[in-house]
Amino acid sequence: MDETPIAEEKRLYALIGFPLAHSFSERYFNAKFEKEGIKDTVFKSFSFESIDDIKDIIKANPNLKGFAITIPHKKSILPFLDGVTEEVKLMGACNCVRIEDGKLFGFNTDVVGFEQSFIKKLQPHHTKALILGGGGAAAAVEFVLHKLYIDYRFVSRTPNKEKSVLSYVDINEDILKEYTIIINTTPLGTFPKVDEAANIPYHLLTPRHYLFDLVYNPAETKFLRLGKEQGAAVENGYEMLVLQAEENWKIWNSY
Repeated sequence: MDETPIAEEKRLYALIGFPLAHSFSERYFNAKFEKEGIKDTVFKSFSFESIDDIKDIIKANPNLKGFAITIPHKKSILPFLDGVTEEVKLMGACNCVRIEDGKLFGFNTDVVGFEQSFIKKLQPHHTKALILGGGGAAAAVEFVLHKLYIDYRFVSRTPNKEKSVLSYVDINEDILKEYTIIINTTPLGTFPKVDEAANIPYHLLTPRHYLFDLVYNPAETKFLRLGKEQGAAVENGYEMLVLQAEENWKIWNSY
């Protein structure tokens, strides 16, 4: 973990998560600062496995004004926050923190990013969804599907019949006829492990299906490629990422 402080005269924004080798945020924000002439502001990534390290990061960087959060800290950050939005309370996940007078306030901008990107290819017959995974990103997806009145079920490697959570082996032709949206919220297929994909029967997919992958690197994951080969509509997570990044920037600078 790199705790090297940034020169105090510069405003610092950051991304926290683990691992961060695949992340675009530092590149995106620093390019944005240069393009828009935003002076005395820098963006840095802090990669650490234990969320407890966030205390040391904040202590070492008194000029830190806000940070974005990715896997695996979207849920574990909650005990460190002094206040959260109603959305964060409801979904139990936070991906954006604003620091004000030493206090941490939590937001969830994955909701805005996912919804605005997701609805563009939504069709009237897309009324039921399978959510692959159950982490912090999945919580935002669930929130949006509920808002859009789209029924959904979670799919996990650890199924729970009482909570109606499916196992990957449960996904069969009957399930896929009913659930025509499949959303991958896991890191499967992320560079460099591009040969990985959720274990579902891709040969049963049809042009009626819509596959959305929150992974953005590579642009076409194996999950999306196998769906596209069956004629399904597909969308990756890049636009969602840009939308939530811009929403983060608004939050960090609008209070």
